[in-house]
This record gives sequence, C-alpha cells and structure tokens, in this order.
Amino acid sequence: MLEPSNNNELPPIPGKRYFTIGEVSELCEVKPHVLRYWEQEFPQLSPVKRRGNRRYYQRQDVLIIRQIRSLLYEHGYTIGGARQQMQSGDDKSDQHQQLELIRQLRLELEEVLAALS
Repeated sequence: MLEPSNNNELPPIPGKRYFTIGEVSELCEVKPHVLRYWEQEFPQLSPVKRRGNRRYYQRQDVLIIRQIRSLLYEHGYTIGGARQQMQSGDDKSDQHQQLELIRQLRLELEEVLAALS
C-alpha cells in the first residue's frame, strides 16, 4: 500500500488533453488497478473509453483522482466516506479542486517564465 503523502508533492499535470492509465498512475502515485477500482466506486470518475476498452483520462479526471487520493490517504476516509464527501458537493471539495488547478497553472507559468529567461 502506498504511504500517505501530500498532494502538493505530486508531479505537475502536463498540458495534455488525454492521459493513459499509466500516465495517470504516475501523476497521482496510485497503481492502475486502484484507478480501475475507483472508477467502480466513484460515479464522478468516468474516463473516456476507446478501442479495446482503453481508458483516456482528462485533466478534470486527474484532479478528481487526486481529490479521492487525498480523502483516502491523507484524511483517513473509508471508500464509503470519501464517496459521500465527493457526492455532497461540499464547498471544501470545490475549493480543493480550485486550489489544485491554481497550483498547476502557477507551476506551468513558472516553467514558461524559466524557458523565456
């Protein structure tokens, strides 16, 4: 099992439209079989499926996965508790997603600034 760690230590999300399950696994530090299990448990998580049942995740899916990961590994929720927390539409969950998005944008802007320097 993965040790709990802060989502702030996760790698930044690249500016791509779609991510494979392997890429999402590395971005979120969660094994692919765990991601497939979470798809069954969390209705908010529904990647696009193409030929051969291949999963393609979008940026929003990656943010949702990071939020689920945070609820389970950092805050100690059970699967049922995390599902309830996600379905409640809490302002905290919306705020968490917004903060994560702002953090990602800031990292990308810093990379652009470094490349221009």
